[in-house]
Amino acid sequence: MQAFGEWLNGILAHLGYGEIAFLMALESTLVPIPSEVVMIPAGYRAAQGELNPWLATLAGGLGSLGGACFNYLMGRYVGRAFALTYGKYFLVSPRTFADAEALFLRNANLATFVGRFIPGIRHLISIPPGMFGMRLAPFMFLTTLGATLWCGVLVALGYFFGEPVVEAVGKYTHEASVLALLGLLAFVIWFIYKHRNKQNPEATP
Repeated sequence: MQAFGEWLNGILAHLGYGEIAFLMALESTLVPIPSEVVMIPAGYRAAQGELNPWLATLAGGLGSLGGACFNYLMGRYVGRAFALTYGKYFLVSPRTFADAEALFLRNANLATFVGRFIPGIRHLISIPPGMFGMRLAPFMFLTTLGATLWCGVLVALGYFFGEPVVEAVGKYTHEASVLALLGLLAFVIWFIYKHRNKQNPEATP
């Protein structure tokens, strides 16, 4: 993780629109890059006149969409087949999968939009829409809207509150990356445990 933090800091030292889009694309996959360590420094650079805050926000939103679409396609063409074939080894039966699919599709729009604002969940929220067959057009619209709004909030933090916020983010880049990874693991464990109890109600105390 130390090498990862050094690599990330190297990119942040030369942050431009391309780097913003690239890092936010990674952030929207399973790579533990907190969006805060990308977009807040972008906002600070915008305040210094080195970047345009609107273009920085747009770059972050479009980068997030690119990474989210990758996860969506992975869910559709890999995740679904994997879950249906090997889910039983993770205590996810076909019936449990069907129940989860129906539950998600009833709340797909809200989950896709709100998920863009939740740390840890942002890395995973694009997989269920692909896995459960959400239509691509609304997925892309809601993802772009949510991600761009979130990037705008972070850019504003860096723009208006400046160097102290950026220094705090830079100081804790390594810790933030570790926390993001732990958040992902905690979510996966919670999801498996929840569906295990649902499948075996007698195991619930």
